[in-house]
Amino acid sequence: MPAVDDAELAALLVRDAGALAAGMLARGLDAETKTHVSDVVTAADHAAEAQVVETLRRERPDDSIVGEEGADQVGTSGRTWVIDPVDGTYNFHRGLDWWCSALALVDREELVLGAVHHASSGSTYVGGPALPSSHNARAISPLTDRPLRDSCATTYLHPPFYEGEIGAAFVRAVEGVATLRMMGSGTMDAVAIAQGRCDVLFQHSVPDWDRLPGAAIIRGVGGESRVVHAAGVDWHVAGVPSAVAEICDRLLDR
Repeated sequence: MPAVDDAELAALLVRDAGALAAGMLARGLDAETKTHVSDVVTAADHAAEAQVVETLRRERPDDSIVGEEGADQVGTSGRTWVIDPVDGTYNFHRGLDWWCSALALVDREELVLGAVHHASSGSTYVGGPALPSSHNARAISPLTDRPLRDSCATTYLHPPFYEGEIGAAFVRAVEGVATLRMMGSGTMDAVAIAQGRCDVLFQHSVPDWDRLPGAAIIRGVGGESRVVHAAGVDWHVAGVPSAVAEICDRLLDR
């Protein structure tokens, strides 16, 4: 039996990654563009991921590791740690505090847990489908369900997708919400939903490291997380059950 359980290890990993990234930012960082002017990477992303990988190789040597910045280790246990060292790097680099360090643990096809650290507030979140979500080790209250018409939605849509089928699907979803926020970190948006500050998120073409940590936290407070194929792309939809169901229907034009 490991000396440190998975939830405790996950919390430690994201706290350390967040602290490293925040410290590097305070000393000054340049950013490099990846696919778009708003899709950037810094040395802090790479350093934080390397630190998480080093600890996992020591503490969980049989597990696989996949990271946004290139980590790719194949293990034998059937379990995979999915790492996002800095989620919301554009915000991070520009001095906005809506960013975090995050990871998820998957056992074959089953999501086990997610962990998120918001360095700006010193807040750590851990939870999963069978692990009630917590904030700094205190239980988070279960979500209160509500219809989409009463819901605050969070989302993101890159400018090239404003037109065509994807843009039309996006508009169908947006038309049903009470209000909309676009804040720049999908995982932090998920944390806001888990705490009852927002209600539903949706975004297309979301990689596992952007999707799974937040999905785990939401599911740990009784929310839902789905992937639905619409307008030729996969959309991640998560939040309170009624709003999630209606967003999915609107994306599918049902």
